[in-house]
Amino acid sequence: MRQGESDAEAVVREVYEETRLSVTVGPLLGSVLRPAPHGTFEIHDYLCQVVDGDLRAGDDADAAEWFDREMFTTLHRDGMLVDGLAQALEGWDALPRV
Repeated sequence: MRQGESDAEAVVREVYEETRLSVTVGPLLGSVLRPAPHGTFEIHDYLCQVVDGDLRAGDDADAAEWFDREMFTTLHRDGMLVDGLAQALEGWDALPRV
């Protein structure tokens, strides 16, 4: 987050930089703490609606893809998700629906 930037402004900017998608920001789904090299990251996850753009990876990722519930479940079963992601999304009722 940049100085003076609201959460919603940061979400819109970061989503665009990382995915090239334009979004409208909805409600806060939840927050998590993750270890960082020099402390802890505090991450706030918001429900967003895509309003424009075609999904593609930003310069900090190799790929970007949409996943349905079946693929998400497979990734979770195979240990390919960040620790705690599936549990957080389930607790927030934010798992893929289809």
